[in-house]
Amino acid sequence: MKKLLTCIAAGLLVIGAVAECGGATVEGYQKISPQKAHEMMQTEQVVIVDVRQPSEYVSGHVPGAILLSDDTIAREAETVLPDKNAVLLVYCRSGQRSKAAAEHLLSLGYKRVYNFGGILDWTYETV
Repeated sequence: MKKLLTCIAAGLLVIGAVAECGGATVEGYQKISPQKAHEMMQTEQVVIVDVRQPSEYVSGHVPGAILLSDDTIAREAETVLPDKNAVLLVYCRSGQRSKAAAEHLLSLGYKRVYNFGGILDWTYETV
């Protein structure tokens, strides 16, 4: 009975943590909606990371986003993103590259990585 109660309590903690973050934990990073990312941009200190190619970035990006192409993360992340405890909001075009980039950033030691998918789903301002 004690083991069952411990398991239930642990499960409730996990559910609470997921609900509080506004997204589901996927392979160590948080997958969040563009709406949640926008809310975080308005209320928290965040670093927005665009992992598309430079030509995609110049055609329109989320205001304040830093370009760190997915193919340059391994060699440039620590220079471009020196604070491994910063809240990173990662996106690409459709969500595939941002998923891989989020996983890569975690493997490099970044602690607070959120993937909000692709700019195709972004209904807010771009520049």
